[in-house]
Amino acid sequence: MSSSTQSAARTRISALLDQNSFVEIGAGVTARNTDFNLAEKKAPSDGVITGYGQIQGCPVYVYSQDASVLKGTMGEMHARKIVKIYDLAVKTGAPVIGLIDCAGLRLEEATDALNAFGEVYMAQAKASGVVPQITGIFGNCGGGMALIPALSDFTYMVKDQGKLYLNSPNAIKGSSEDKCDTSSAEFQGSEAGTIDGAGTEEEVLSDIRRLVSMLPANYEDDMSYAETTDDLNRAAADAAQCIEDPALLLPRISDDSTFVEAKPYYGEDMVTAFIRLNGYTVGAVANRSARYAEDGSKEEFGKVISARGAKKAAEFVSFCDSFSIPVVTFTNVTGFKACKCSEKRLPDALGKLTYAFASATTPKVNVITGEAFGSASLTMNSRSLGADLVYAWKGAKIGMMDAKAAAKIISDGEGAEAVEKTAEEYDRLQNSTDSAAARGYVDAVIDPAETRKYLIGAFEMLFTKKEYLPDKKHGTV
Repeated sequence: MSSSTQSAARTRISALLDQNSFVEIGAGVTARNTDFNLAEKKAPSDGVITGYGQIQGCPVYVYSQDASVLKGTMGEMHARKIVKIYDLAVKTGAPVIGLIDCAGLRLEEATDALNAFGEVYMAQAKASGVVPQITGIFGNCGGGMALIPALSDFTYMVKDQGKLYLNSPNAIKGSSEDKCDTSSAEFQGSEAGTIDGAGTEEEVLSDIRRLVSMLPANYEDDMSYAETTDDLNRAAADAAQCIEDPALLLPRISDDSTFVEAKPYYGEDMVTAFIRLNGYTVGAVANRSARYAEDGSKEEFGKVISARGAKKAAEFVSFCDSFSIPVVTFTNVTGFKACKCSEKRLPDALGKLTYAFASATTPKVNVITGEAFGSASLTMNSRSLGADLVYAWKGAKIGMMDAKAAAKIISDGEGAEAVEKTAEEYDRLQNSTDSAAARGYVDAVIDPAETRKYLIGAFEMLFTKKEYLPDKKHGTV
């Protein structure tokens, strides 16, 4: 165990891990380079503390950059220590957590430092889909360092202290920290969609601990199960009242209201989160048509999918599938966001979302809570994209489009009475849950209050699911 004087980097490790569980690796490593009098500068541990420990009894590997040593800059040996941690994590099957506070490339080491960045990137790429990777940003994370959270699965950021950027805000034409701080947690959360949470240092460390407790240790061994005393048949009496905002619905059906949201500030028309059902972690993807604030105010999004929402959901589904985490979707959508900005990115984002669901072999369940119209509904884990089970709430609508809109086309020029009659008939013949069930597109029509019970049963049945896709290296979407 390390008995070295506590620095900010060590304090963070102590706060993150279970008490007295940290074992340091490579404490004696220092820089080899001697250019520009580097040998005369004190560099204990070469500016990064690495080792392993436990979070709620589960093993994890961690590295924490020490800004008090050469400003936490990354050089050859600094990177080698991080790569060593990754090698051990992949061999033993445990998550990697990086606590970032770094001034970037170590200029005294030039090409050695540049190559060091590449070696860390390579280690992250190899570990992707093998073990979860989580990054916490506590200070600077600029330039080449910005790729480290980008290659991670989840990133958290200290709100006022953390800075994440490829180009400094002051180096971007027409921008500055005063005008638009592109390195801030607010920008990275709502505009870039890079981070999964922001808060104080204590809150960030707590959020990382909570997330780790929800995730499998690696892609083979599921250690994310937790005992629950919550009633498996418990009804959520007010579930139907939460149809617009899944962030209110999901805690109601989850064990003990467990709800860990991913990228909450980005693509807010889509909710991505981890919940627990019968002790097991389940990934949830849900359309959000409105959000209710604590003060009762309401923000409308409409029943549409945006480019940001689709991108966010696609990445989340891909992560869940990599680690065999079951996925449940809550569908309430009638179309796509219509604006010039979204139109430029929507086709690509929707293609990735469609591909993510179609190629995912993890257990998949779809719950249609409201309206499921047109091709937008297909991208939300539809039966045709491979959903194992599809449920629909009583009163849900499933079809090509809204009945009145369809009637206006079918009965064009026939008068208001004919349009109204056609709309009623269209609703009954084409848009009802009974019609969808008769065609095999819905497996059961359920009471919203019983959603938890049905999902627990579904995932218990699908626990041993095995599915094999056509043999290939990988897709190109």
